Amino acid sequence: MGTHKIELSVDGTTHQCEANSRKLLVHLLRDDLDITSTNIGCDTSQCGACTISINNEIVKSCTILAVQANGAEIETVASQMSEDTLSIIQQSFKEKHGLQCGYCTPGMVMTTAELLKNDPNPTEEVIRESLHGNICRCTGYGNIIDAVTLASEKIREGASI
Repeated sequence: MGTHKIELSVDGTTHQCEANSRKLLVHLLRDDLDITSTNIGCDTSQCGACTISINNEIVKSCTILAVQANGAEIETVASQMSEDTLSIIQQSFKEKHGLQCGYCTPGMVMTTAELLKNDPNPTEEVIRESLHGNICRCTGYGNIIDAVTLASEKIREGASI
């Protein structure tokens, strides 16, 4: 078990750091890079609170070793904002009350962004299937489904993700 030098881009900023071969990417992001928008909600990789995009692929960052992200382009929920302005998805979650405590929200937003990039007109069934790896303990999911539906409507009307 050694330490490795790695370089990765997070939300457009390049970081060079050292990582123990067993360090999870979520811990590198939160503990070493102080990127706390990526949450840790469980110890079993089931909740989805740590969902990020690595090289345009949605993953749970608690399932990836930091050394595996060497050279990667990573986007967190912070990438969804521009100059302190909420994205269409975030605004839709706000408008439809798709969050309560907010702990699951970063993962929900990242998963929704991936869904709507690939399918701007998802059915409720497709939305539910897409979000199945994200656990919310507060909302009952109804408002989250409504928020994703609203975001998809806004995107079809010409708003950008």
